[in-house]
Amino acid sequence: MTELMKDILNEPGELKKSLAYTLGTGKSALDKAVAIIREARNLYVAGIGSSWHAGMAVTGILHAGGCPAFLFDASEFLHFVPIVSESALIILSRSGKSAEVVGLVTKARQRGAKIIAITNTPDSPLGQGADVILKLEAAFDHLVSITMYSALTLVGGMLADAAVGSLDESLGHVLATSLSEAERVLEHWCGQIETSGWFVSDAPTYFLARGGSLASCHEAKLLWEEVAKAPACSMTTGGFRHGAQESVREGMRYVLWVDGELMRDQDLKLAREIRDAGGRVIVIGQDVPPQTGNLVFRLPSVPNKWQFLIDVFPAQLSAEHLSRLRGVNCDSFRLCPYIIESEEGLCS
Repeated sequence: MTELMKDILNEPGELKKSLAYTLGTGKSALDKAVAIIREARNLYVAGIGSSWHAGMAVTGILHAGGCPAFLFDASEFLHFVPIVSESALIILSRSGKSAEVVGLVTKARQRGAKIIAITNTPDSPLGQGADVILKLEAAFDHLVSITMYSALTLVGGMLADAAVGSLDESLGHVLATSLSEAERVLEHWCGQIETSGWFVSDAPTYFLARGGSLASCHEAKLLWEEVAKAPACSMTTGGFRHGAQESVREGMRYVLWVDGELMRDQDLKLAREIRDAGGRVIVIGQDVPPQTGNLVFRLPSVPNKWQFLIDVFPAQLSAEHLSRLRGVNCDSFRLCPYIIESEEGLCS
């Protein structure tokens, strides 16, 4: 078994630990972070790599609750975007040591902005420069961000829910139940993957999603690149229909996330029509009809705005499977260091 697969199988349990900490021992830090958000005139969310993808889930909950927030890739934010007065930054980073994140902390401090750090490394430069730290309290992954990515979405999502006043007391139990149910179906999903016939070593692949699942969509693309060493494309489902559908042909692969409520019928129709046009489609969602795609992952029950917490699991399993099919080592990087501590060149 690969180290990556071990991380995926351990992920639901580690997330339940993170959830319990955030709503227990970590609740005072969560409350302090909420106060910072509510006092700020401008709110930014930033991360780099998988942490930026996690920020998509966080801003999704903020926006749904009527709290505007600007989401930026940390490198773009650092070099191209001014921080206006009376601002607060939510910075997500598993290590807190990435070059862009460290630079952004300095920039924010110079502008007098408040910093909320969501990290698994409190003693990092990010943690040391923050006004409040929300710790993930989960085990680090072997290499590729698996639990660390999902824990960032979880803790960041809890913060967003609390900031907009919709953090229900029952949410912890509901999410823990969803994680337990997802844990029980991981083996079944592995069996589906092994026997599906969807996977081939070199097929072009598009990932499509809306809303909070855009976090999973973009994270899946990164997993294709990091884990299977294969190029891929991630887009909004709506954006795909404005030109990119011209790519649909025999042999193309597509992964489509379907929301529990919004644009559901439209997206199920899109999946069927891609399939009819010769593309092969994975569909991920709750209560998805089995005939909708070539491979369908039916998710356990989960609140719609929180679907991103578990709908990345099938993509993680799929990337691990593709790495074995392609004969590449998913437990090592060819060029990328574990932490990017320089902004120069291909390999630092």
